[in-house]
Amino acid sequence: MTDDRTTYPDTPGWKGVFDTGRDAAAAMAPKLGRLQRLVRELVAARGPQGLTPEEAANMSGQDRVSLQPRFSELKAKGAIVDSGMRRQNPSSRKRAVVWVLPAFGPTREEER
Repeated sequence: MTDDRTTYPDTPGWKGVFDTGRDAAAAMAPKLGRLQRLVRELVAARGPQGLTPEEAANMSGQDRVSLQPRFSELKAKGAIVDSGMRRQNPSSRKRAVVWVLPAFGPTREEER
């Protein structure tokens, strides 16, 4: 039996061919479980109101760049879903996805 926790989203991912992304992913690996748990707990605490990565960073005191990829990993695991809502990030004025637990996400019929 193989260990399925040796690939994304159970280990940090990176994009491109440059070694800097790979190095950053390796440096993040020891913190991955703790940060994924933190993000999931923050999302859960907000219930149906949900949470953006920037809001999670502000609530936790962690850097957004450390937390943002955890949202993608948790999405890939099915632990969080796109609520369909968007909120404006104060720092960039851009709209951001609001993430919720699957229990608070849109149903299949609502998505149609």
